[in-house]
Amino acid sequence: KNSGVSMDFSEITSSKHETDQITYGIDVAKWQGIIDWKKVKESNVEFAMIRLGYRTLDKGIIQEDPYAEYNLQEAIANGIKVGAYFFSTAINEKEAEEEAKWVTDFIAPYPITYPVAYNCEGFTNPSNRQYNLSKEERTNLAISFLDYVKSKGYTPMFYAAKSELEGNLEWNTSILDSKYRIWVAQYPGKFTSSSKSSYSGEHHMWQYTSNGEVSGINKPVDLNVAYFGFSQEAEAKDSTPRESVKPDPTALIDFQEVDETVTAKEVTNLRNLPTTDNTEIVAELRNGQTAKRIGIGSNGWSKLIYNGETVYARSDFITTNLDYQIHKADIINGQYFKDVNEQVTA
Repeated sequence: KNSGVSMDFSEITSSKHETDQITYGIDVAKWQGIIDWKKVKESNVEFAMIRLGYRTLDKGIIQEDPYAEYNLQEAIANGIKVGAYFFSTAINEKEAEEEAKWVTDFIAPYPITYPVAYNCEGFTNPSNRQYNLSKEERTNLAISFLDYVKSKGYTPMFYAAKSELEGNLEWNTSILDSKYRIWVAQYPGKFTSSSKSSYSGEHHMWQYTSNGEVSGINKPVDLNVAYFGFSQEAEAKDSTPRESVKPDPTALIDFQEVDETVTAKEVTNLRNLPTTDNTEIVAELRNGQTAKRIGIGSNGWSKLIYNGETVYARSDFITTNLDYQIHKADIINGQYFKDVNEQVTA
């Protein structure tokens, strides 16, 4: 381990089948989109820390990461050992333990080999529900979460940035790193296999970039080095199999909820997904025919209910004006054109 201080680590125990081999991995959430885990494995990724969920910053509601189960199932199926983390905004011990129980219940059917981490950020923002909590109060909430995780047979780990940990600035680091493994985020300008974090405190895992590139992941991803490994995968706490899930391609689209009746301005295709790429046309909606719109997406598509099915249509091709009439002269080859008067260039 990388250490610049002397500590009593009697409370930090090693997991079964743990080795002192250095291993390399990633941490992922919904922001990485739908991951091709077969390609990730072929890229020699050894472990993945997977976000299970989060408590919202404003209302404090626990939400499941929409790709959590898919990522767990596919990573494990492709021979990648997994750990997990949860993004907390708990403001009292009851909420911290509620989060920990939610996490341990969620992962019970999965072989969680790597640690289960507590992640808490953004508390210096006045709009954050944790804004008025002291460093001591936040530290105690982390302890409540991590002690519960440990009581359920998982390895607890605390995640934070180097700047928050050093000198006990934002956390009582001297307490946390004597009880739990520390996962530090610190990004050097360049990383090689011989690189070390500039964080001087004890740490067991180092997140060294948030802009990594891994085959099978189309967006930037966090890369990590763990100063431990495992000779074999852990066993699940609950042998009850989980139902196989498929990833939701719409999970990253922000849909504003509405409840309104719409019709087509002329005619528009209703598709099974909000894109024209490799999607199925479920039906056609013509002017005068109606559907129920339940969401307006940030990507220019609307979510509709038509004949009992959830379908999607281009928002600019539909209207809530059920008496809408279009001039046929404005339609060329089935496409609607709106009058404008502007200068353009190629």
